[in-house]
Amino acid sequence: MQLNEFFNYCWQEYLKKTPSAKQIFDELLGLGETVVNDHLALRTFSHPGISMRDLARYFEDQGMEVRGEYDFAEKKLKALHLEHKENPDSPKVFISELIITDLSLEAQSLISETLKELSEGKSLPELIQQQRPWKVTHDTYKALLKESEYAAWLVAYGFFPNHFTVSINHLKQFPDIGPLNEWLLSHGHRMNQIGGVIKGDPASLLEQSSTIADLGLVSFSDGEFEVPTCYYEFAKRYKDDDGKLFQGFHAANADKIFESTHTERHEDK
Repeated sequence: MQLNEFFNYCWQEYLKKTPSAKQIFDELLGLGETVVNDHLALRTFSHPGISMRDLARYFEDQGMEVRGEYDFAEKKLKALHLEHKENPDSPKVFISELIITDLSLEAQSLISETLKELSEGKSLPELIQQQRPWKVTHDTYKALLKESEYAAWLVAYGFFPNHFTVSINHLKQFPDIGPLNEWLLSHGHRMNQIGGVIKGDPASLLEQSSTIADLGLVSFSDGEFEVPTCYYEFAKRYKDDDGKLFQGFHAANADKIFESTHTERHEDK
């Protein structure tokens, strides 16, 4: 699968799980905006064959390269991002992985048991199309949720983009993130308030915000249960001292963005 085909497939599948993103996208189009995707994000485990380095290999074969690496010690995560070598308009890709060995022995055992069903040698497009290549019980999900929301989300959904990102730099009516957030709130969209609605500032060359993940029914081995799905992100990038638009990410921002899929974000519905 070629890169553009891969991105398009992921986008269509993402919209099925994230009706709020489809609504926002359509509302922006209705205002005459051109909606450009800044980046998409994938989650995985630090497991042979599916680590973030393994997943990154597909993108590297498609003309992208790793441009940044990040560490989230508290969440037991590492991440990297890739950019296209020749096409600056191509969306960036942010891949994070959960360091399994940093979890409790109980959590490690649950994840190891789940991943036993994982077939070796699958390409990233094959994994994305399969989405969740293992069976998992809701009890396993709940047990992991007590320790790591990231682990619980990943066993529930598998290899699937957890968010896409609107490039605010390409919007005409909302050139700044504040007015865009106000517009989103006025249209009934729930925003991630952790660390403030806006993560980052112009001085750091990146401002980000995101919606709260939608809820969707997930088929577990022991029935269907409601689980947070995916969210929509918004990013405003600023130029550095050399006049170049900052293309990287900040761990402090991303740490709060991760929480857009947390179950407790839905307690105030």
